[in-house]
Amino acid sequence: MRNAFFLGKGGVGKTTSSAAFALAEARAGKRVLIASLDPAHNLGDVLGKRLKDKPLRVEENLDALEIRLSAWVDRYLKDSRDEMKETYSYAGALNLDSFFDIMKYSPGTEEYAVLWAIEHIHCELSPDYDLVVYDTPPTALSLRFLAMPAISNMWITELAKLRERILQRRQIVTKINPESPVASSCVDKDDDKVYGRLGSIKRRLALLQKLFSEESFVAVVINPDSLSVSEALRIKEELERIDIPFSAICVNKRGLSKAPWQLDAELAEIPAFYFDFKPEGLHERDDLMRLDTQDLVAAFDAAASEGIR
Repeated sequence: MRNAFFLGKGGVGKTTSSAAFALAEARAGKRVLIASLDPAHNLGDVLGKRLKDKPLRVEENLDALEIRLSAWVDRYLKDSRDEMKETYSYAGALNLDSFFDIMKYSPGTEEYAVLWAIEHIHCELSPDYDLVVYDTPPTALSLRFLAMPAISNMWITELAKLRERILQRRQIVTKINPESPVASSCVDKDDDKVYGRLGSIKRRLALLQKLFSEESFVAVVINPDSLSVSEALRIKEELERIDIPFSAICVNKRGLSKAPWQLDAELAEIPAFYFDFKPEGLHERDDLMRLDTQDLVAAFDAAASEGIR
């Protein structure tokens, strides 16, 4: 296991917690990359570096980057446009530019863009590191992109079955009437671009699903209040539904509020780690070490050595 995701609602301290964890692991000797997936980036501020969408050396053993979601949306739409033109010879007759301009604002586009950004980090960048830490967007977007591989795979499976039936019918028509216009179409799934494309997407989704469900340590950051606990319960329910492990709870800013609160009984089985509120604030990178992530690091290292399952 070489990945750690920090989830939670906005404002609970995901960036601070993930950065402190990454810094502790780096100073313990691991080669660490921390990546911010949140469109409202704060990671550079916490680490004291102006980050871009490529890894930047923060200090020895620690690199960081901030994903530009808008750029990945554009890349996703461009790749989709190019693939459609290549797959469908008649696509040039369609107004694809207008279609993809609309898609930019369609539900699911941001989620797929985040997925392909994670795929890029996992396939192209992570081989140079011992650990990749992800600072994620607020809960709603994070849960949607985490669920995308499982949900999309069901759609791809059914679309592949439908495409097979179409090709089988083409074969039947071709045998009955070799002069039929269908005879000039592809009838073999091994040569069919559409079927091949569906298979390619299915393999990419399977890789990401394995990354999330088998190769990742998922920590949920909360504050000591009832709203954060309720959010953690919703996250737990969704993660169980898509078969992704809930590895740890990070209770950040302990002591900030004097209002009564407690972890729900359903969360009692999840290992919990507490970080005290620092009224003097965190002003420099070294201040992150005062959060004392030693126990969290030990839990991750133990899980990594044993395997997430």
